[in-house]
Amino acid sequence: MQAVILAAGKSTRTYPLTLTKPKPLLKAANKSIIEWDIDAVKDITNEIIIVTGYKKEMLEKFVSQKYPKLDIKFIQQKEQLGTGNALLTIKNFIKNEFILLMGDNIYSKADANKIIKHRCSILVKNVKNPENFGVIIEKNNFLLDIIEKPENYVSSLINCALYSLDKNIFDVLKTIKKSARNEYELTDALKITAKSKVRCVKSVLWLPITYPWDLLIADRKLRKLMGKSNLIGQNSMINGNVKSSSVGNNCIIDGDVKNSIIMDNAIVSNKSVIEDSIIGENVNFSGTIKSSSAYSTIKGKKIFAGKIGAVIGDNAKADNVEIKPGCKIWPNKIVKGKIQNDIE
Repeated sequence: MQAVILAAGKSTRTYPLTLTKPKPLLKAANKSIIEWDIDAVKDITNEIIIVTGYKKEMLEKFVSQKYPKLDIKFIQQKEQLGTGNALLTIKNFIKNEFILLMGDNIYSKADANKIIKHRCSILVKNVKNPENFGVIIEKNNFLLDIIEKPENYVSSLINCALYSLDKNIFDVLKTIKKSARNEYELTDALKITAKSKVRCVKSVLWLPITYPWDLLIADRKLRKLMGKSNLIGQNSMINGNVKSSSVGNNCIIDGDVKNSIIMDNAIVSNKSVIEDSIIGENVNFSGTIKSSSAYSTIKGKKIFAGKIGAVIGDNAKADNVEIKPGCKIWPNKIVKGKIQNDIE
């Protein structure tokens, strides 16, 4: 069996983190999304095909160095025309049955093993906010329809975007038209395929990464599964207090860090306080980020982020700052004093 990971998207909703790297390289529990996904399928497949696009060189270099012994092929999606188009780019490389993953979600080995028991299947899960996802309509565990982000309640069962398919899907993909988003959607092809019986398989562990703070949710859940209150990377020096957080490699933490992700080569100075925040690579930070329930601006819209501190992009420098909850700092910025809004 082959595995296909779609990892071409630009991921603007996770800015500023994805201004400097593709989303599959973002980390939760000190492990990148692409690593979680490859590890979920590497033991049940003989070849992995990764569809790349945005910052493809960075992703391809990382994966090649991390998994030198695996049979991994990279195929570029030249235009961002949706999941259906991304899948069509690898049509000539698919032999028959394959498992399909989205490179901006974290999947588990357990779910991958469950999904391949059926020739044509889709991973599903009951959630509290189904309006944010593609909602599943099913009967007796077989797919009837997928309704994208319905305005009114339809069901709490949603599409986790992990599939077991075969090459017949390509004949269906050729017939679909562009969606309202001007993209070719894989889910439109699945609606047609549903007439031929698509099995709905309940998820054990699925962690979608849509917004930056979703990384904090994933980090917390993964550390709990691992039985770790903290994860500390190689060559990092912890002189302050770190609680319920993940700290990357080569960091220096002299301040207090709680419920946060600190990426590689970051420095947190003495007397600093960081709560419920994401601090990018090579950031030099001094100051305070206190968290509270807050909204954050994503592509011009206010989105409720839950309990959040701040998100700071790679290579930024924060000197004696006090950052308002929900704020984001773009990469390479130098900021001082009180920060009340995003710094782009």
